[in-house]
Amino acid sequence: MSQYDNVYELLTDDTDGRLCEDIPEQACEQTPRNFALLLLSLSLTKLGDAITNPKTTLAWLASSLGAPGYVLGYLVPLRESGAMVPQLFLGGIIRRLSVRKWVWVLGSLGQGLAMAGLAAVALTLEGTPAGWAMLGLVAFFSLCRSLSSIAYKDVLGKTIPKPRRGQLAGWASSVSGLIGMGVGLFVALVPGAGLEVAVLAGLLAAGALLWWFAAGIFALVEEQPGETGGGRSAVSSIKRLSLLRNDVPFRHFVLARALLMCSALSAPFYVALAQQGQASGLAALGGFVVASGLAGLVSGPFWGRYADRSSRLVMFAAALVTSGIGLVIFGVAQTQAGWLTNWWFLPLAYLLLSIAHEGVRVGRSTYVVNLGDGNLRTDYVAISNTVIGVLLLVVGSVGLLVPWLGNTGVIALLALMGLFGAVMTYRLNEV
Repeated sequence: MSQYDNVYELLTDDTDGRLCEDIPEQACEQTPRNFALLLLSLSLTKLGDAITNPKTTLAWLASSLGAPGYVLGYLVPLRESGAMVPQLFLGGIIRRLSVRKWVWVLGSLGQGLAMAGLAAVALTLEGTPAGWAMLGLVAFFSLCRSLSSIAYKDVLGKTIPKPRRGQLAGWASSVSGLIGMGVGLFVALVPGAGLEVAVLAGLLAAGALLWWFAAGIFALVEEQPGETGGGRSAVSSIKRLSLLRNDVPFRHFVLARALLMCSALSAPFYVALAQQGQASGLAALGGFVVASGLAGLVSGPFWGRYADRSSRLVMFAAALVTSGIGLVIFGVAQTQAGWLTNWWFLPLAYLLLSIAHEGVRVGRSTYVVNLGDGNLRTDYVAISNTVIGVLLLVVGSVGLLVPWLGNTGVIALLALMGLFGAVMTYRLNEV
């Protein structure tokens, strides 16, 4: 028994033999090795996401460099939507390839390059030029991320059996969360405001290395050639949107996923509340990084195993948690507003929100991979991500309501959105 077999059995509790009904026998033989390689590469990129998060690290950097205020408003939607919207067209191109791991490798190399560019911006630019450079690099990062997103789900579906896919995502979140906590503690304890930009640049440079290392590891995955259906023109790709009309289970999933955007959109308003009531700076940034890392550490394996049993119920539970936290914060703001200034209250709320968001991510990713096979899976991923990307730009404008509703009012509005999402996910078919 190889070291890969030992790791695979330890992390997946695979004591009853490998379950390979949905992947070829040749791929089944490579499952332990591929599981370990995918786990390591995914852990590195998740750690990169944690320490270069646009909700925290990039937002702090923009403020530190004196970038215009609108830069803060566009960072999160641009990064998320920029990674999703192109996928409808890129999915058609990727269909031409029987082996798709190299698409992921290319995307990871590009994401690392974008992070290296952001580190350079931190050290060399200020004001409006810095803001525009940041937005341009975030857009480039997002385009590269869209390549990796489509390719990863295809490679995962071809190399890892269905009952083990959620556990892979869960363990990756746990590993990256543990390391992310250490990074957050380091940032929180760095003395002196004068080091703020240098520390942020260091985080971004470290993120670049993480994506580059991940690309090298992912290249070692043994992927068997799969289906190809030829590329599509832009018009043909748009016509594939007919799946939303004709494929009822897929349409219901996309609608449910759209409502679950509340878990991601709520996060910046938690940070804004903390900045209002407490001193900002590296200590506050470190606290939120620690909370995010702890969420991945404690919830990753749980959500992963739960998703392999029912990814539908994972999304349902995560939506309920998201909504519950938002409504509690709104209630506290109306009755015990002083609690919002306590050093532990909002970081704890952010921790719970991050745990819920991790459940949304693991649940929706596992569900869409299991919903389709072959090129249909590629279509599902590309179409759903593109639609969600467009809707994110629209729903992300909820921040414009802050002058009228306040941060807590917007959080409450998004919490209600999550309640509708919980109803929709509960009504989904099991896959």
